[in-house]
Amino acid sequence: MNFFEQFADKLYSTFIEGARWTYLTDGLKTTLIVTFFAVIVGVILGFLIAVIRSTHDKTGKLKILNFLAKVYLTVIRGTPVVVQLLIIYFVIFASVNIDKIFVAVLAFGLNSAAYVAEIVRSGIMSIDNGQFEAGASLGLNYPRTMIYIIMPQAFRNILPALANEFIVLLKETSVAGYIALTDLTKGGDIIRSATYEAFLPLIAVALIYLIMVMILSGLVSKLERRLAKSDRG
Repeated sequence: MNFFEQFADKLYSTFIEGARWTYLTDGLKTTLIVTFFAVIVGVILGFLIAVIRSTHDKTGKLKILNFLAKVYLTVIRGTPVVVQLLIIYFVIFASVNIDKIFVAVLAFGLNSAAYVAEIVRSGIMSIDNGQFEAGASLGLNYPRTMIYIIMPQAFRNILPALANEFIVLLKETSVAGYIALTDLTKGGDIIRSATYEAFLPLIAVALIYLIMVMILSGLVSKLERRLAKSDRG
């Protein structure tokens, strides 16, 4: 039996036999679901925190909310996401029969929100104060100035950074197996345990992540080129 025959036999015994490849497809589905909804949670909460912090920096208002936001950012950014995941599942929801996907979405969404908040805040703070004055001269109050003048400009500036944060989030979900959630990484681990073959399942998982990241990175690069082109125009 030559190398190619041996390799084909390994592929069959690892993935085809017993339809073990479904662990990867089912795990991929779970990973994408968790990532998608975690992105939504991260964006909504992150934008809210960013507005609170930037409003305090610009006007000195919202002191209590700004303090709470700073505590949140310090705790979330200062602790590993896997520890946050374990605390939410085994401590906060210890006595509740709760869906693991919901826990994963909550944990990764809360973690991502901290980084999204700082990205958005930096975008808002990069806008010249003259824009706020222009809004006031048009008769707009602070909230309307933020919505109609500041946020569109800030969002345009931070869009590539936000997209890269979502790529990072996709990869971070690989630790969801710590709460026994059968995501893509866990699916590969199940195959490894069943076949006592580590190389092929792990390489398959790595390749799937790599392909997804390359696709998303390509989209981000295309987005950056479009923004740069429109700026020149």
